[in-house]
Amino acid sequence: MSNEDILVFGGTGSKRLTQAICATLEIAPGKNETLRFSEGNLFVRILENVRGRRVYLVQSTGYPANDNFMELLFWIDAFKRASADTVTAVVPYFSYGKGDKKDEPRVSIRARVCADAIEAAGADRIVTMDLHAAQIQGFFRIPVDDLYGLPVLCDAMLAKKKENLIVVSPDTGFAKQARKYASYLKTGLAIGDKERVAHDEKAEILDLIGDVANKTALIVDDMTISGGTLVQMAHLLMEQGALDVYVLVTHGALSSEGVARIDDSPILRVLMTNTIETQPCELTDKFEVVSVAPLFAEAIRRIHNKESVSVLFPN
Repeated sequence: MSNEDILVFGGTGSKRLTQAICATLEIAPGKNETLRFSEGNLFVRILENVRGRRVYLVQSTGYPANDNFMELLFWIDAFKRASADTVTAVVPYFSYGKGDKKDEPRVSIRARVCADAIEAAGADRIVTMDLHAAQIQGFFRIPVDDLYGLPVLCDAMLAKKKENLIVVSPDTGFAKQARKYASYLKTGLAIGDKERVAHDEKAEILDLIGDVANKTALIVDDMTISGGTLVQMAHLLMEQGALDVYVLVTHGALSSEGVARIDDSPILRVLMTNTIETQPCELTDKFEVVSVAPLFAEAIRRIHNKESVSVLFPN
């Protein structure tokens, strides 16, 4: 089956990524439009025939998260009502992933609500990247392919030809995933001891487990919002003798305050993917964006041709 049979559409949350995915697949993006009315309502419209076709919709749910999430639902519904055979929702950044459990009384499990809404809208499959918690896959009753930004970020770091690297997990919760980074890069691992006591995007790093003296430290994480944890960790690493500090993060859900905080920190460079392209601020030269378009394009191609997607996962 040729790539010409693949129909990929993009929402306003992932316009550039959609273009890059389609360029990799050597196809033209599907024709569609999103209108925003003065009272805040959204209106989506498909501008070509999709009857009986297998459709792939790329829509990240970064800033503004609620607008982009509602647009995702409207697109899924529009394609189903236009008689598309199947709709695969490609959601590079699943924004409510942190709401994956009821960790205190009288709170919503937000990720489950989002999963239910996506299913109710009519999605047949989900393709995403670095979910905040693996258990979110179980919130869906449809197939979920959770891709990894790890190989793309690690290859970009290896291209810099830095020696004596050590991977650093910002907390114990990310230690298992950080070990995969260390295995890929063939380096050691250090782990931060972090405590978060509120929902104000602030956490305190209490200690560091591991020797980082005279090494280039690579802080790895699935996402950053305020940059606070990364900056605290960077200061601690430099105090303990690290030569340089780099950051490898999949989702850069940054605000202007977060960019400024990182810009004024000891962090030498932040490598992040283009799963989010709607940050409400300009990124500075300290940030390097690496594209995951080839990875998503290959996942779409494999799904469309009924081939295994598991070969895209790092061992």
